[in-house]
Amino acid sequence: MQYIWAALGLVCVGLALIGIILPLLPTVPFLLLATFFFARSSEHLHTWLLTHRLFGPMINDWQTFGAIRPTAKKAATLSVAAVFGLSVVFSAPSHVLIIQAVVLGCVLVFIWTRPNG
Repeated sequence: MQYIWAALGLVCVGLALIGIILPLLPTVPFLLLATFFFARSSEHLHTWLLTHRLFGPMINDWQTFGAIRPTAKKAATLSVAAVFGLSVVFSAPSHVLIIQAVVLGCVLVFIWTRPNG
């Protein structure tokens, strides 16, 4: 079972790395999942992720305080705006735009109501 947890953790880290580049994939939720999986599979990988220079502080902020750093909040807001803007540019049907506006609006409300890391 440890190998399955480790494999899932590595997949999540890979998706998080892709999410750094693509605005459609979130980075931090995948890192939090990877932390969960690594905690059940490999102390070495778990420690590596928690002490990582880039990812560690974000994970620690969330685990300790439920907080998101202001720079991450701004990046998420820009990503959400970019995704919605692309939908408008590519003339998505109005019902799709409405659904996107509601879902993305809820995501932004959640993000911006979290404490600052």
